[in-house]
Amino acid sequence: MVSALLRAFLALLVASLALPASAQPLQRGPNNIAAALVAESAAPAPGSTVDLAFAMTPKAGWHGYWENPGDAGLGMTLEWSLPRGVTVGPLRYPVPQTLIIAGLMNHVYEGPYAPLVALRLDPALAPGTVLPIRVKADWLACTDEICVPESATLTTRLTVGQGGIDKAARARFDAWRQRLPAPLGSEATFARDGKILRIAIPFPAAGAIDTPHFFARTDKALRYGAPQAFFRDGDRLIVETEVAGTDAAEIGGLLRIGENLGLDLVARPGAVAPGGTRIDTASAAAPVQGDMLVLLATALGGALLGGLLLNVMPCVFPILSLKAISLAKAGGDERAARHDALAYTAGIVLVCLGLGGLLLALRAGGEQIGWAFQLQDPRITLGLLLLVTAIAFNLAGLFEFATVSAGGSLTQKQGAAGSFWTGALAAFVATPCTAPFMAAAMGTALILPWPAALLVFAGLGLGLALPFLAIGFIPALRRMMPRPGAWMGTFRRIMAVPMFLTALALVWLLGQQTGNNGVLFGLAAAMALALLLWWLGARQSAGKSGWITLAPSLAVAVAAIVALPINAAPSASARTADATLPAQPFSEAKLAELRAANKPVFAYFTADWCITCKANEAAAIQREATAAAFRKAGVVVLEGDWTRRDAEISRYLEAQGRSGVPLYVWYAPGQEPVILPQVLTVDTLTALPG
Repeated sequence: MVSALLRAFLALLVASLALPASAQPLQRGPNNIAAALVAESAAPAPGSTVDLAFAMTPKAGWHGYWENPGDAGLGMTLEWSLPRGVTVGPLRYPVPQTLIIAGLMNHVYEGPYAPLVALRLDPALAPGTVLPIRVKADWLACTDEICVPESATLTTRLTVGQGGIDKAARARFDAWRQRLPAPLGSEATFARDGKILRIAIPFPAAGAIDTPHFFARTDKALRYGAPQAFFRDGDRLIVETEVAGTDAAEIGGLLRIGENLGLDLVARPGAVAPGGTRIDTASAAAPVQGDMLVLLATALGGALLGGLLLNVMPCVFPILSLKAISLAKAGGDERAARHDALAYTAGIVLVCLGLGGLLLALRAGGEQIGWAFQLQDPRITLGLLLLVTAIAFNLAGLFEFATVSAGGSLTQKQGAAGSFWTGALAAFVATPCTAPFMAAAMGTALILPWPAALLVFAGLGLGLALPFLAIGFIPALRRMMPRPGAWMGTFRRIMAVPMFLTALALVWLLGQQTGNNGVLFGLAAAMALALLLWWLGARQSAGKSGWITLAPSLAVAVAAIVALPINAAPSASARTADATLPAQPFSEAKLAELRAANKPVFAYFTADWCITCKANEAAAIQREATAAAFRKAGVVVLEGDWTRRDAEISRYLEAQGRSGVPLYVWYAPGQEPVILPQVLTVDTLTALPG
């Protein structure tokens, strides 16, 4: 506390020396950093933990300080007044910035920031109990010329309840949590050599790093204003700087690895040999042009191959059957075939670009989401269910609808329009699947500049469209296809079967997302739509217009999607109770705890809409041989269920260079994690503990 006060006094002294003679004296008035105490949930459940945020908003030109402010400044101090049954954890600060004033290094926040604190409720607290929370907060607000000690008494009022969290509050706190440093999970080491301090931090050789800086939490462990040099030595990052006066037994701190990204770590004494490849921190924020081109070429190649392989994935085949009928109908008309293929390709590429652009925009706004985010919303699932139901009945011959039908005498313009929407539908349904080569490509796209990222998304669409594009432009391939004939009607009705199976899969997914109520609601909406389509088919058979029934059909679909109850989700424990290989829910805290205890860990990330995930679980994970091998070796299994949006899982996937599922990671005690192939076998898993 004394050293903190001395730093504050030093900051005020430096500020006073820098003040011009005309500067006005300090005045009382509104704080220069506005503070508000915000609770993530106003009705936390007994025995639960709820996050509180100190939402700090500096005026333009003002800044606040990290917990260790550096050479000058003062972090936040708190005096709590809490009701019985409530305890509070330590303050968790977001990743700070560096600011040098008059040769002094400051660890600051120059824009809005939000330290978080965990409030724990006693399980004995009765529902309905009112919990008045009061805290006196003191902090230092500074500009480059002046510092003002500020304080506020902040209050909030909680009521013990069910623990519900408003969607907007969840998004706001996820954005704040995104700026907190992640626990490193591995121990760092440090060594002193005269005035030189070297800290060796476990960090993957391929891991991206941007404008690194080590912020020491341990006071006076290093000289804050001294230059910091960074070296890569295999899977270690070595920080080299200057020792300060304190001979600390351990050094706690934060390694900044990018804007608002950091790793929280503790370094203990150990051997740290000099060497490695120096990182040019001045240019770390912008990779050299050659490296960027190589990265883009690799990602684009992976996207093309991944998109091509999506054509044989079981989640895509039912949609492609529509295109197969259309191509067979085109026969030998070369001009029609080319227009058809181009329209189909345009539909796919535009949807991939649209989804990719929306993904980048949402992430830029602070959302923690990844590729295939659309099927994490049960309303999108219901919309696809109704669309697939309509297509299945159309293929079965219940009704005719030109924009989805492969039969009928379509003009060239109508045929191109049908191909475009077929491609759009194929892309929308295919994107939740993850084929080989795709995961790394999509993960890389999220760290590239947005024009390059969009090019990767377009490459995925081009790969998906490539087979039919080749058929449309290569007459030899087109001649290999069967000629149009009576078989097309039979084939069309056969293709209704996989579409109905797809509808059943979507019903199951809806149940996983919303529970039994959502399933009943979805089935009722599908039945109502089917009755209206049957009426449409009856009118068409009688030679009457179908538009009178099409309007209520669309109205039923839209009303069902809007009214879908999405609050009730099934219990994860209920789903895993009878599993052959039981798993615990994934959390970064649980993973860190198991790693600290030297437990072998198998972490897998899945989603109910991911066919590859489910195939791996059935063929390799949920098998008795795998379970027996894991039990014998004491392996702890963590399951990350990404069926519905989960910011913590999204952050973890991003940290592994992935933007979607499946992802399988093996943690052997005392070793670096190993990312496993996306297609698993029993032999692959049973060999891990050995």
